[in-house]
Amino acid sequence: MLIFLTTLLAILSSVLRPRAALQLENLALRHQIGVLQRSAAKRTKLTSGDRLFWICLSRLWRDWRSALAIVKPETVIAWHRAGFRLFWTWKVRRGQPGRPVISHEVRDLIRTMCQENPGWGAPRIHGELLKLGINIAESSVSKYMLRRHKPPTQTWRTFLENHAQQLVSIDFFTVPTIRFRILYVFLVLAHDRRRILHFNVTAHPTAQWTGQQLREAFPFAKLPRYLLRDRDAIFGHDFREQVRDIGICEVLSTLAHLGSERI
Repeated sequence: MLIFLTTLLAILSSVLRPRAALQLENLALRHQIGVLQRSAAKRTKLTSGDRLFWICLSRLWRDWRSALAIVKPETVIAWHRAGFRLFWTWKVRRGQPGRPVISHEVRDLIRTMCQENPGWGAPRIHGELLKLGINIAESSVSKYMLRRHKPPTQTWRTFLENHAQQLVSIDFFTVPTIRFRILYVFLVLAHDRRRILHFNVTAHPTAQWTGQQLREAFPFAKLPRYLLRDRDAIFGHDFREQVRDIGICEVLSTLAHLGSERI
């Protein structure tokens, strides 16, 4: 009874299936029978033609997995990927080169323009070459420009290590109270031993108040050489004037503090 139902379902599916799909399925089954007859009692061995057949069939027929019996579908997918890699390897080795070769005359012209016009960058030189009818990419211009050796500058880490004894940092942080008020805490921190030199709290910070706190942090002690701060708006003109009068050099970080929105 089970065999009868299976056969009946196969007949119904073949009747409803498109003619092209039936022909492709017939071709796939005939090919596998031929491979098995060719191998006889030996282990099934597939040739390059057999692999190419299944790669093409997998591209043309959606249900190719249902008719495949001699190998797993993952094997056919692996064949397709290997063929894809071989194709692009051949294309790179024997295909046309990517960018045209830049002549020595154009290279010398780029270097001459760069040497005689120190303020010109790659975009300007590229534009001048286009005016002369020389079609070249801006990246190629940048590649053949003269490299000017600038004097080495110390990194930010090196600066901190060299001047840790003479460097202090200042910043604000906020503290919410039980009455839903916001208090601003001002800190002065020494970098040599990470010591808090001075702190104070206010509900309305201003540049003048901040400058006064800095004076109170160094009343009689030796003044630091560098003052590290962010670009918060609280450190306005009045504060900078007081720092300049004290004789401390300001070092600004690249990021602005989020508290700059409060002023």
